Amino acid sequence: MQKSFFNRNLVVILVALIFSFLLIAFSIGMRNNSAAPSFIQSFGNDASAVVDRVVTWPIAKVKNVGTTLSSLTDTYQENKHLKGQLNTLAQTKAENQTLRQENKNLKKQVNLNRTLTDYGRISAYVITRSPSSWQNQIVISEGSNSGVTKNSAVMVDQGLIGRVVEVNKLSSKVELISTTNDSANRFAVQLTNSEGQVVNGLVTDYDKDKGQIVMGQVTRNVKIKKGTRVITSGLGGTTPKGLYVGKVVRVSQAGDSSNTKIYIQPAADLNNLSAVTVAKRAD
Repeated sequence: MQKSFFNRNLVVILVALIFSFLLIAFSIGMRNNSAAPSFIQSFGNDASAVVDRVVTWPIAKVKNVGTTLSSLTDTYQENKHLKGQLNTLAQTKAENQTLRQENKNLKKQVNLNRTLTDYGRISAYVITRSPSSWQNQIVISEGSNSGVTKNSAVMVDQGLIGRVVEVNKLSSKVELISTTNDSANRFAVQLTNSEGQVVNGLVTDYDKDKGQIVMGQVTRNVKIKKGTRVITSGLGGTTPKGLYVGKVVRVSQAGDSSNTKIYIQPAADLNNLSAVTVAKRAD
């Protein structure tokens, strides 16, 4: 049934084409025949015009469609090119921002290194920090090949952040001063109050909720003001004396000095660590 319908349409199209060609030939003959009556020439001219419109109309439409498609293609390519430029620009801006931040951190480390005159120093950067042990440890980019040794103190430009507890050839594990590990090797610290009295103690705990280091096992029960600076004492033989730890924010005293707890705001931003300096006693 479909084949018969197709054949019938094909016949109709062929007949229409033959009739069109005959009509064109007839109209041309009539226009060129000067002896033909005027009304026949007029008919020929009109017929020629009709056939010309029938033939040229689809051609013009196809041409317009082609022009439109070409314009759309050009617009698409231009849009694609502009999007590519925007993506490149965004990536460049992100890279520049990262480079500026790294440069800023490195400049700070250079200034810190100029002050570390009593002990050796090794520059490194943080390569790993696990969310599950965020407050406990980090891994840095330098190891024994660069001279890093176990128990070396680790700093940023603001102050102390931790101690090296494991050394590999190309990397080292650092236990942060904010660790909650009960078996951690605690830092010996000290402060001097407004009356010149020196108080020694250990970093014994970390208050996660307030982000404060706790100094316990203090040696004397004296008056300590808020804002008093806390530094490493150098006792124990592995950590240099005078590394800045932070400032006192409050003191909890209950009875003798053994029950006193001094809460310290760390000098370093322990949640934002990138470039670091490993400090160790000079040989």
